[in-house]
Amino acid sequence: MRPPLAGPGRPFTCLRCLVQTSLGRPAATSARYQLRKPAPLAPSTSYHTTRPRLQDSPTAAEHQQPPPVRQPTTAPKAVLDLKHIRQNPDLYAQNCRDRNYHAAAAYPARINDLFSQWQAKQREGRALRERGNLLRRQLADPLNSRDNADEEATAGFRSLSREQLLEEARKVKAELGAIEDAESALAAEMQRLALAIPNLTSDATPRGNDPLVLSYINDHPEPGPAPSDRVWRSHAHVGAELGILDFAGAATASGWGWYYLLDEAAQLEQALVNYALTAATRAGWRQVSPPSMVYSHIAGACGFQPRDAHGETQIYTIAQAAEDAARGKPELCMAGTAEIPLAGMKADTVLDEADLPMKRVAASRCYRAEAGARGGETKGLYRVHEFTKVELFAWTAPDAAATADVFDELLDLQTDLLGSLGLHCRVLEMPTADLGASATRKCDIEAFFPSRRDRNDGWGEVTSASICTDYQTRRLATRLKLASGKLVYPWTVNGTALAVPRVLAAILENGWDESEKAVTIPEVLRPWMDGREKIGPRNRGGGS
Repeated sequence: MRPPLAGPGRPFTCLRCLVQTSLGRPAATSARYQLRKPAPLAPSTSYHTTRPRLQDSPTAAEHQQPPPVRQPTTAPKAVLDLKHIRQNPDLYAQNCRDRNYHAAAAYPARINDLFSQWQAKQREGRALRERGNLLRRQLADPLNSRDNADEEATAGFRSLSREQLLEEARKVKAELGAIEDAESALAAEMQRLALAIPNLTSDATPRGNDPLVLSYINDHPEPGPAPSDRVWRSHAHVGAELGILDFAGAATASGWGWYYLLDEAAQLEQALVNYALTAATRAGWRQVSPPSMVYSHIAGACGFQPRDAHGETQIYTIAQAAEDAARGKPELCMAGTAEIPLAGMKADTVLDEADLPMKRVAASRCYRAEAGARGGETKGLYRVHEFTKVELFAWTAPDAAATADVFDELLDLQTDLLGSLGLHCRVLEMPTADLGASATRKCDIEAFFPSRRDRNDGWGEVTSASICTDYQTRRLATRLKLASGKLVYPWTVNGTALAVPRVLAAILENGWDESEKAVTIPEVLRPWMDGREKIGPRNRGGGS
């Protein structure tokens, strides 16, 4: 699998040409950004991840159980490959440990133990069913129902009266019912444990905690380590200086972690959305406007658990009336990303091979509770509870090469978008410790934020892209009909085109000119900004 970078491996029209052609503007004659040679991450570099991790305490983790599966009867029926887990328990256990799912590392062995118990119950059930069949034949025709095979088995019935035979048949039926209940309970427990096991990890994913730097986009604004005379300000200060961000008002109205965008900031948000949607649509991604609210079981099937093993909330759930819960009405939650409603679009459906790859792009509002993850990042736009994001999602054939092509295309699009905005970024192959449940492989792109130089050397995640193989489609019952007529499970790929608040924050910080008290607007966004080149005090009246 080739590195997921733009290059001559396959044709890909540059973003500037795609977008500017559609806007009737001439394309630039020289590249405004470049991919630089990959470099290893310095061992001393502190890497910050936002994914909640279990503590490295195997003793405590061994006793943790996965959250209960609350599946309404209308939910898609997940079909997991339990056989593969049973045949490769050590592989799955090590994969869980690599990904910091320490509690789940015990589940493959537990599944094998439960399967042995299930097989024993199956044998008991077969013996009882055979005995029940003989009893029924004896009751129906005690003289003529016997054959040579039954002779020895039915010998013990001949001395019994009809009433005694009926009583024996009732006992067999009761015992068989108990065994079938035990079988169902064992199967349900195996399914519950299997649902909590994360996807297997790609060979391209680094093991451990440290990502691998694949490339850089654009030059660093401060390439040398020497102190600079330039005054760096956070986007919160820039926004306050220009009067385009209001956090205090949002804190009063909604609480910390919420915000108002005013004037050019609100316009810039829409410009970023329109730019990303135009670029993706011109590149062949079909546009969708998805719902912001989905069933919790759909979010869980995508790998987003409304409540984790500790009971913490990562996404917002909608309160239910007691009578609705008692009736088994499905619980709703707010979508943390458009990936969830996009994946749910094809739940319980059969795709046609001729339609693949099926590529979608959606702009949506996203909602994150971010329990335990905010820490000191309570100010600004970097970590907020509600934000706009443009998401890319695709269904592909269950083939590594075909999926890699779509994944590379998605990464190329992300790279072009961020590069054309003039941001200095790095492309990372993310390590096992940072993978969520659904991803087999994940690449993040981090932008340089001057105000974050004391955190992770200034780097902050702005996009992410993942290959999820059949993790989501098996749980959503999304199947694929091949030309041969065979039904299989397609693979899914997803990625962020633009996480708008973070990109907006990076533009404010990197485009800030202290001497002018103004921010330079990236050229590619100016068609959606009334041609304005800067946001500054002299623009406050609406002039350019």
